Amino acid sequence: MKRILCTVSNDLTYDQRMIRVCSTLAKAGHSVTLYGRELPESRPLTNQPFAQRRMKLFFNEGKLFYLELNLRLLGVLLFCKFDVVYAVDLDTLLPARLVAFFRRKKLVFDAHEYFTEVPELVGRPFSKKAWELAARWAIPGVKHAITVGQCLAEVMGERYGLSFTVVRNLPFKSAASATKENSQSFVLIYQGVLNDGRGLEESILAMRQLDGAELWLCGEGDLSQFLRDLVVRHGLGDKVKFMGKLPPDKLAELTNKADLGLNLLKKKGLNYYYSLANKAADYIQAGLPSLAMRFPEYVKLNEQYGVFELLDDLEPEQIAAAVKALRSNKNRYDELAANCRKAATELNWEQESKRLLELFDRLD
Repeated sequence: MKRILCTVSNDLTYDQRMIRVCSTLAKAGHSVTLYGRELPESRPLTNQPFAQRRMKLFFNEGKLFYLELNLRLLGVLLFCKFDVVYAVDLDTLLPARLVAFFRRKKLVFDAHEYFTEVPELVGRPFSKKAWELAARWAIPGVKHAITVGQCLAEVMGERYGLSFTVVRNLPFKSAASATKENSQSFVLIYQGVLNDGRGLEESILAMRQLDGAELWLCGEGDLSQFLRDLVVRHGLGDKVKFMGKLPPDKLAELTNKADLGLNLLKKKGLNYYYSLANKAADYIQAGLPSLAMRFPEYVKLNEQYGVFELLDDLEPEQIAAAVKALRSNKNRYDELAANCRKAATELNWEQESKRLLELFDRLD
């Protein structure tokens, strides 16, 4: 049994990957504590088979946020008892790497994204350079590294000179599947934060060309107000619904009622280009066909399972045309849905978590 301390920079309630990771490790007999942030809008924590701690920070964005976060985590790691620190992403790796070295503890680095290539750093050369310097110091030499897709494993492995174990961000197996209620509307659903580079503006504008359809946006983010203003400006209030930030069970409930998932990313930085988004697997698990970009991970999955309709261009006209084509071709839509249900028996956390447990077995 190992005492494992996991660190993230977000609110614990909505971090489905870390809930799965920590639950799996706890059920395997380890003592697990997950440290994250408490935000002004944070919901009460739900009961989990692992301990949860949230830090209330003075700063919640910008350089001062990252400075405070790392200093607070440094204090936690210096004085808490643990055998393994499990650091999620570059923004929590720095204190974990430092304390693990001085206290002679095991370190596992879980890169959920290619941090120095996220859209927020594109066009900000000073910030990007600072994070690249941090990555060059902290990542090389890490003995146990994880990431969420094979493409990211190869790209980051080459850049930082280490081997990444791939543990994809797959949902738990679900008995539920998309169950359309009696309605004339064809429902498109988006899961995730409302941030730049996720095709949200284009998806909203595509609704101008889609009669008898609705778009459900499930999440909040930096673009929340801009997108609401966009909907009002184009008179799309009857077609676009903002569902807010939802806990996992409510999100799954809405997904099961939708007709088509959206997972549309701009090639704005290599992080998105090489990504395998959580929502892609969530749609599959719900038996829900989805639109995705013709990026490497989605091309590979589609070749194997045939679960996506892939787009070459992220334009409102292309989105609308793809939706119209699926609505008018019932055989194609039903084929994608059937492929999703079949793929869901393999693309689930029950299968994927075996890789995580194997890695922890090797820590001894």
